[in-house]
Amino acid sequence: MERTIGIGLLGAGTVGGTLVRRLVGESEAIASKTGLTFDVRKVGVRDLSRPREFDVTEGMLTTEPTEVVDDPSVDIVVEVMGGLEPAGDLILAALEAGKPVITANKELIAARGPELIAAAERKGVPLLFEAAVGGGIPIIRPLSETLAGEHLERILGIVNGTTNYILSQMTEAGVTYEEALAEAKALGYAEPDPTADVSGADAASKAAILASLAFGTWVGPSDVYTEGIEAVDAMDIAFGADFGYVVKLIGTAERIGSGVNVRVHPAMVPVEHPLAGIRGATNAVFIEGPSIDSLLFSGPGAGGEPTATAVLGDVIDAARETLAGAQVAPRIRFSAADVVPFEQVPTRWYVRLLVDDKPGVLAKIAGAFGEAGVSIRSVWQEGVDSEAALIIVTHHAAEASQRRAVEAFESIPDVIEVASVIRVLGDRV
Repeated sequence: MERTIGIGLLGAGTVGGTLVRRLVGESEAIASKTGLTFDVRKVGVRDLSRPREFDVTEGMLTTEPTEVVDDPSVDIVVEVMGGLEPAGDLILAALEAGKPVITANKELIAARGPELIAAAERKGVPLLFEAAVGGGIPIIRPLSETLAGEHLERILGIVNGTTNYILSQMTEAGVTYEEALAEAKALGYAEPDPTADVSGADAASKAAILASLAFGTWVGPSDVYTEGIEAVDAMDIAFGADFGYVVKLIGTAERIGSGVNVRVHPAMVPVEHPLAGIRGATNAVFIEGPSIDSLLFSGPGAGGEPTATAVLGDVIDAARETLAGAQVAPRIRFSAADVVPFEQVPTRWYVRLLVDDKPGVLAKIAGAFGEAGVSIRSVWQEGVDSEAALIIVTHHAAEASQRRAVEAFESIPDVIEVASVIRVLGDRV
């Protein structure tokens, strides 16, 4: 039986505006597939005078977001305004009013996920956030439903298009970090203030959500070790290519014993790994488990059209669940588990040092690694007049041991500078 569902939007920027156009322009196609008709009843905006790329009916726009939540004709609330507040309290109010909520807000879900999910369960309404992690990539529903019975072991993700574009340009075009960032801004991949992207903070929120869904224990942003790409140097990208690696910003979530560890940092990825070929602003999530072996989800991770597609899918899903008239269970239940500190996780390191080019230096450096309990796998040296670039790749050892070794270099007079440190994925060299 066909029914019209009233939609209220909090935010009408790139994603919100695209969603309204889709709901209106593709209404017949949506109705033919789903039996549902959606009517945009209320849209919360900051500026009523700003031009819109969708038809505005009388009374549709408001600068008071609570009017969207409180409007009795709004059946489903869609939050695409971003930020922690007032978005968080508005979503909570909508849930408490018994209204399904769709959000693309990864920062908010990572920070207040348990509270909001508990409210949704208590009121028996859906809280859906497919667009919060991979943009147009369907990853939340597979993790929380399709793979709910799989004992997942590890997730590796390229979940920030800005940083992947920057690193791709540094790799393929040989440009500097600053030049690649300027290109990303000019193309609209990077915000005027790209700090959340290049610092790894955006990827950390997404990694926390992925880990929480994959392992059934909530991981907050403060539990994620985070390191950005600001220090990645073109020289290291070139050396990595010589050794068969591509540098990527990788979000990792994995089981460590009975606990979980989540981290975001640059990594040298072997060229044969599926993530190595993810170029430009594309995102990808690589999932490993005993029964599935591995799965790769890849596609556009940002932009109005891809993200609006994911949001629209959630809107349709929420409408179907609401019309079914059944108590809606949460996508996944969370239990307690230890978050393992990154210092305890076995890692491999690529270390580039600038040293005095004279006998005995390598022995002192090897001694520092040995005292820290770290074994060296490979060593390369590139001479630069009286100085030399010394490149070392280690075997697996606890992250804390790797750090202790590098810190010891400060007491070696012949070490001029620890130029860079990048973790290594896999065992190529």
